[in-house]
Amino acid sequence: MLSTRDFIEKDYYAALGVPKDADAAAIKKAYRKLATELHPDKNPNNADAEARFKDVSEAYDVLSDTKRRAEYDDARRLFGAGGRTGGFSGGFPGGAGGGEPFDLGDLFGAAGTAGAPRGGAGGLGDLLGGLFGGGGAGTARGRSQAASGPARGQDVETEATLSFDEAVLGVTVPLRMQSPGTCPTCSGSGAKPGTSPHTCPVCQGAGVTSRSQGAFAFSEPCRNCRGTGQVVDDPCPTCSGSGITTQTRTITVRIPAGVKDGQRIRLPGKGAPGRRGGPAGDLFVVVHVAEHDLFGRKDDDLTLTVPITFAEAALGTTLTVPTLDGTVSLKVPAGTASGRTLRVRGRGVKGKGRAGDLLVTLEVAVPVRLTAAQRKVVESLAEEMDEDPRPRITAAVQAGAQR
Repeated sequence: MLSTRDFIEKDYYAALGVPKDADAAAIKKAYRKLATELHPDKNPNNADAEARFKDVSEAYDVLSDTKRRAEYDDARRLFGAGGRTGGFSGGFPGGAGGGEPFDLGDLFGAAGTAGAPRGGAGGLGDLLGGLFGGGGAGTARGRSQAASGPARGQDVETEATLSFDEAVLGVTVPLRMQSPGTCPTCSGSGAKPGTSPHTCPVCQGAGVTSRSQGAFAFSEPCRNCRGTGQVVDDPCPTCSGSGITTQTRTITVRIPAGVKDGQRIRLPGKGAPGRRGGPAGDLFVVVHVAEHDLFGRKDDDLTLTVPITFAEAALGTTLTVPTLDGTVSLKVPAGTASGRTLRVRGRGVKGKGRAGDLLVTLEVAVPVRLTAAQRKVVESLAEEMDEDPRPRITAAVQAGAQR
C-alpha cells in the first residue's frame, strides 16, 4: 500500500524510460526490455536489480491500464511531482488561517453536494483509490477495512523456452519456479505456532496513520504494523513474521498453439498467495521460441526455401516438401524462375482463427563445379537456345556504347 505522497512522487514514466506521451506499444516494449534485464533469475542475490524490477513492474501495472494511467496523470497534474498543489505552499486561501493543515479529503469531498460526508463520492479517494483498489475509502472506517482486510497476492513472472514446433503446434510444459508462497509453519499468520497476532495499538487496526506535511495532511501505512493492522509479538521462525516464504514449486502450463516469441501469457490465480484470505496474484509466462533449422515464420504463415535444379525449373516437376506435421506434394510449373514463391494453403500456424499458409520459395541451384561431360552438355544447350534473356539490358548497353 502506498501513501498519497508516495503515489504522487513516483515517476512511473522515468522508471520505464519513456516519455509522458508514450503510446501503449512503446510502454510495453520498454517494460519487456527492462523486465528481461532485471529479472531475479538473471540477477541472483542482487538487491538493486530486484528493487528496480519491482519498480518497473509497478510502473507497467499502472501505465499499461488506460484508466489507472489517466488517474495517475490527473493526480500528477493536480499536485505536481513534489506533492503540493501549485501556488499553495502555505495555508489554503479562504481557509481558517495561513499554514494550518487540512485533509485533502476535505478539499475534494466538497466537490459533490453540500453536506456530503468527508471522503465520500467525488473525494480524493475516488481519484487515487481506484489506482490501488481503494475505490474511495476516504473515511477512517474505510481505510481500516482496506488495510486490515484481504489483500491480493503479488503477480509473478517467469520464462519458458520452447522449440519452434512446440510454439506453433502448442504444448503442455512443466515449469519449475521459485516464488513466494504461504508459510507452511504458521499457515500465513506470521506468528509462531501456538501464538497469534493482535491488533496494532498505534493505528488501532486501521493499518494507516496520518501526519501533517505543510498545508496538507497525509495518510500513510502504519510503521508499527507495516500497514497490516496487526502486530506479531513472537514471529514465526520460518518466515520471520511475514507469513510468506520463497518456495520451489512445479506447475503444469498449457501453451496455446501459435504462440509468438516474446509473448506474455497470463495464468490467473497462479501467482503469489494473498494476505489475510485475499486472492492469489497472477502468473505471467514470457515465452522464448528457438529458431528452426528449415522453417521461418511470418505472422501465421510458415516460410520454407527449397532448392531445385535448372532442369526442374525449366521442365517442371512435382516436389515433396516437409511441413511441421507431415509432408505435402507441390507442383512446380515449367519455366519457374528462381525466387518464385508458391503457397500451400492451410499448412501454416494453426491459431484461434484461420490457419496460416506454407510459403515455399524456390531457388535454382547452380553447380559450383562441372565435369567435362557436364560442361559440354551445358555449352551445347547454350548454343541451341541462343536467346538473350536480358534484351532491355543489352539495348541499354548498346545505346551507351554509341554515345
